[in-house]
Amino acid sequence: MAEHPALRTEYPFALPRGYVDEQGHLHRDGLLRLATAKDELVAQAEPLVRQNPAYLSVYLITQTVTRLGTLAGVDRFVVEHLFASDLAFLQDLYRRVNQQGHTEAEVACPECEHRFLVDVAGAAPS
Repeated sequence: MAEHPALRTEYPFALPRGYVDEQGHLHRDGLLRLATAKDELVAQAEPLVRQNPAYLSVYLITQTVTRLGTLAGVDRFVVEHLFASDLAFLQDLYRRVNQQGHTEAEVACPECEHRFLVDVAGAAPS
């Protein structure tokens, strides 16, 4: 019987810009876990999400980012105060991890057109 590789449930990442906390410290490196069905179902029932569907991604990111720099936790305040490019990065990472199961993207060199994979999470391969 063939062995199956262990299911990967956590993905390290590095934010493009980083979150600057209230003391001025920069936090870039983090960890995103796979979302569960419960994460997605509970999100739909959240009052803020029901009032404003744009908060769905904010809620899901607060639930699945388990570490960001040396912060004690990632809550709605932190996600709301990310730079827009970092929020877009995390939204894309969430989608890639939970829908495609990986953080790699195929790209091509603009000069020679050689195609290769890049880890869009910005973290070193594990």
